Amino acid sequence: MACGAKQARAFVEKYLVDNADALNDVINALFWYGEPAMQEVRSAALLTGILEDGGFQVDRGISGFPTGFMATYGSGSPVVAVHTEYDAAPDNSQKPGVAAHDPIIPGAPGHCEGHNVNAAVMIASAMATRRAMEAHGLSGTLKIFGAPAEELVLARPYFVRDGYFDDVDVAFHPHLRERLSTEYGVLQRAVVSAEFIYHGETAHAAMSPWKGRNALDAALLMDSGMAQYREHLCPGMNMHRVVTDGGNQPNVIPARAAIWWFLRDRTAQGAQALFEQARKVAEGAAIMTNTELEVEVKTAVWPVRGNQALAEALQSNIDVIGMPAWNEDEHDLARNLQAANNADEIGLKTEADTLDGPSESIAAANDCGDVSWKVPMGRLWFPANIPGVTFHHWSAGSALATPIAHKGGLVGARTLTATLVDCLTDENLIADAKSTFANETAGVDYAPMIPDSNSPPLETNRELMQKFRPEMERYYIEPKHCFQ
Repeated sequence: MACGAKQARAFVEKYLVDNADALNDVINALFWYGEPAMQEVRSAALLTGILEDGGFQVDRGISGFPTGFMATYGSGSPVVAVHTEYDAAPDNSQKPGVAAHDPIIPGAPGHCEGHNVNAAVMIASAMATRRAMEAHGLSGTLKIFGAPAEELVLARPYFVRDGYFDDVDVAFHPHLRERLSTEYGVLQRAVVSAEFIYHGETAHAAMSPWKGRNALDAALLMDSGMAQYREHLCPGMNMHRVVTDGGNQPNVIPARAAIWWFLRDRTAQGAQALFEQARKVAEGAAIMTNTELEVEVKTAVWPVRGNQALAEALQSNIDVIGMPAWNEDEHDLARNLQAANNADEIGLKTEADTLDGPSESIAAANDCGDVSWKVPMGRLWFPANIPGVTFHHWSAGSALATPIAHKGGLVGARTLTATLVDCLTDENLIADAKSTFANETAGVDYAPMIPDSNSPPLETNRELMQKFRPEMERYYIEPKHCFQ
């Protein structure tokens, strides 16, 4: 490692330790904001304000997402990007540090996975790297992308489609888990998100039902048909749904009904094939009920893949930095939450993972998948939640504004920032990432799956936040410490 690179790495390490209180404040503020997909107004304002104050040029509202952004510092090559999410989920309000279900506000949205920590880690890394670029004359461009609505796998396919990653050399995605690790290969599934909407005709359900055309019957028949099709799913496929509209009252034949599906597979082609099968089932339900079918593709994302060269670079820093030093109170909270989940009461992990690969994909998806087929991408898992808890469950929210998240977030920021410095000081790393990426994606013709005509669903969760935001605002906190 060149002398300048060593000095820059020492600089960012000290910077992050010195600014740990500012990192913790962002973690906590985003947690208490608890804003769901497409309504991350306060969260995006906080993040972009920090970046702008830190000397980044900030473009807000990219690809038509009011709470999306791209922040840029520097110029020239290499162009290194970091991207992550900051949305919460509906009906997952939970008081931090409590090992029992105890909502802050019953029924309100809340962080139940850890996107508040993801975003704070990205911002801290951005600020540390930017200061090092200035202090040590590191050339290159740093791009920071704020991606709204990850829980709906929405934004990043639009960013890629609209050209925001066209000049990026390598990208990184930090995401919390219960461990400190990285991976390469195909890591998460592809998914098509689509709503199937039926249109019928109202009638009095008791007096003259024969005059109506029941849209709800069509939605239920589609659901039944998809249930029968489960027997024929290929390994790696899965699907799940909610009924978003089932009519208004029992004595009125529903003229409109809708059912929203997530359709997943290990490959983009498989997810698309499952969507086409769902469309056939939906059309059959419309024929059986004399209703009309409308299909709205909300989003479609490629599986997430990790680049081997970037994974090896991340792992070299994981091996140096290692896991946080947890205390007994933190282990106790973990064990109590594990007990509440009927999981093994093992406490927190104390050893970082080694790099094995290529990995087997997990069933979940993330809209960063499209980024990972556009440019080489490194995925960093950092340890800010608890082994054995279930994401999208109250228990996964309990640690997210506690020292577990603070310590794990700092380790994540240190690991990510050290790797960003590596990319800015070692041209061979960029070349290796591009070379391995070419081999990893050989024979694959990537193109975004979202239709060119699609635009962001701006009304998503608006009514939910109109209902809950006034009460949630009573709990909002603002950062007390600034990044220096």
